[in-house]
Amino acid sequence: WDQQVKNGTPFYSAILNKGVLAWVGAYGKQGRSFNNSLFTVTGTGGTISRFDKVKLVPLGEYIPFEQVLGDLIDRLSPLNAHQVAGKPNQIFETPFGSAIVGICYESAFAYHFRRQAVAGGEFILTASNNAHYSETMPAQHHAQDVMRAVETDRWAVRASNTGYSGIVDPHGRTQWLSGINTYEIHADTIYRRQTQTLYVRWGDWLTLMLLGLAAISWFVVAYRKTRSKLMANG
Repeated sequence: WDQQVKNGTPFYSAILNKGVLAWVGAYGKQGRSFNNSLFTVTGTGGTISRFDKVKLVPLGEYIPFEQVLGDLIDRLSPLNAHQVAGKPNQIFETPFGSAIVGICYESAFAYHFRRQAVAGGEFILTASNNAHYSETMPAQHHAQDVMRAVETDRWAVRASNTGYSGIVDPHGRTQWLSGINTYEIHADTIYRRQTQTLYVRWGDWLTLMLLGLAAISWFVVAYRKTRSKLMANG
């Protein structure tokens, strides 16, 4: 997402012509490597914030154990640059407030959204490229966004190049959903929220508590069985 790319992109020209703010998904430079990123572009064409994807897809966006296999990969790969992950402590500031960002695969990771909500994120923005998948994958992505909206008590907006794009309220109700493989424009209103659910405050406490109760129950049952056998043999 540099000036040369901007000048050759009709979408960038449309931003300037309409004078509106837009969130643009593109690759961002990171030294000799690059990130899968979301940019805030103002109506005058300036880029005022950037979020780099944190959770990369194994084999699709990075090679596991690349630090160990780096020399071999460099010999086999014709590319001089590699995609790298963004820092986990990013905050995506916009003219409308701080946003919680999920790029494609990241919708599956609840703690990724929780961390940003704790840091002050007031609404959710997710962007994805599902062009390589069947209609099942976009439906799964939307379902994951519904869960993230409920967990964080935030409005969520998804934009996808193939669908489904949509808007979800903090109660998990889909307010609008696009078709699949269609060009659609939709105008609506979402609201900033600063509430903190129990999940945002305490994280996966319920899972840990249930695991603890399950372990205690197992020990109690095992103890009673052992005691019963000893009494029967005694």
